[in-house]
Amino acid sequence: MVLKVAGRSEISPFIVMDIMRMANRLSMKGSDIIHLEVGQPSTKAPRAVLETAKTALDQNLLGYTDALGFADLRKRLTAYYQDYYNCAISSDRIIITTGSSGAFLLSFLSVFEAGDKVGLVVPTYPAYKNILKAIGVEILEIHVSHETGFQPNREILESLDTKLDGLIIASPSNPTGSMIKKIIFEEILDWCAQKKVRVISDEIYHGITYNEKAETALSYNDDAIIINSFSKYFCMTGWRLGWMVVPDNLIRTIERLAQNLFISPPTISQLSAVSAFECLEELDSNVLRYADNRNILQEELPKIGLKRFAPSDGAFYLYVDVSDYTNDSFSLCQDLLTDAGLAITPGTDFDSRNGNYFIRLSFASSTFNISSAIKRLDQFLSKKKSSH
Repeated sequence: MVLKVAGRSEISPFIVMDIMRMANRLSMKGSDIIHLEVGQPSTKAPRAVLETAKTALDQNLLGYTDALGFADLRKRLTAYYQDYYNCAISSDRIIITTGSSGAFLLSFLSVFEAGDKVGLVVPTYPAYKNILKAIGVEILEIHVSHETGFQPNREILESLDTKLDGLIIASPSNPTGSMIKKIIFEEILDWCAQKKVRVISDEIYHGITYNEKAETALSYNDDAIIINSFSKYFCMTGWRLGWMVVPDNLIRTIERLAQNLFISPPTISQLSAVSAFECLEELDSNVLRYADNRNILQEELPKIGLKRFAPSDGAFYLYVDVSDYTNDSFSLCQDLLTDAGLAITPGTDFDSRNGNYFIRLSFASSTFNISSAIKRLDQFLSKKKSSH
């Protein structure tokens, strides 16, 4: 007898995780794989974080915390917002979560009903769409391109013929690394306030920028929900720790959801994350390496025939146009993995309409790996040209 499976589970896979799984299986069989698929820093968590974790283990400080998170970490984040953004907020508004993924689920459940319409700027992080679909929210794709720097603007929003209940923005964005300029950021948030559109601002790549510092929606919209994470800038991906900044009237709502869905975020991760703020110099040195890797890719890719890519203002991604070589980026990435030992994410993970012409490269790896990857990519594309 076959029992039913809930329809809400019929969502698209997170393709980058499928690619990583295939790459790991090849590695286990002895293949030399260079990982450019996952947005994961190649450096370990900061030294002070690891030392604090050891102490927590030795002292067995691993019971539950409050559902909203460890009070000392919430207070430390309050100081961080004051120091980094000049934003004064109460620690009550900061909610610690099980990764940013947990934060997105909590935010979506707390402010959207089934049937609500939420705008996604495409190319987009696929988990937004998949989580929203699973809880019955309708998605309006807002397609952007080189013409607007792969980001929305007020003119695009005003041209929409659908009334939105929510809008998700990300600056820097995944997969493009593009950022919203300050004046455009203000205009978008002003439009959302006027139209009573709930803003959810994905700020998990803040701290990883190459020219200008990223803007936080906290500066412009009191009703915005801010999502951030210890995974990217703080190099703590597997620790599964994120946070939200929410309006006062959502605190208890989200607390009830968090109590029932997660009990509390991982205690060892929370205790250790307090120490991460002692390590900003160490973390900034990682960003300098990302910048070097970015420069290498931007200089070398045009030499091997990949001349068009999104402006990588932040994060550690390059979203590359491969339309001269394929109209099926997923198949291209499969061939790159099996034939060249390169794990790369197809653009179809981020854009079902135009992503078949793009790939995303993560340059969070070592500089040696980036240089080696370019050589492999050059050899692969040269063979592909000669075979046609």
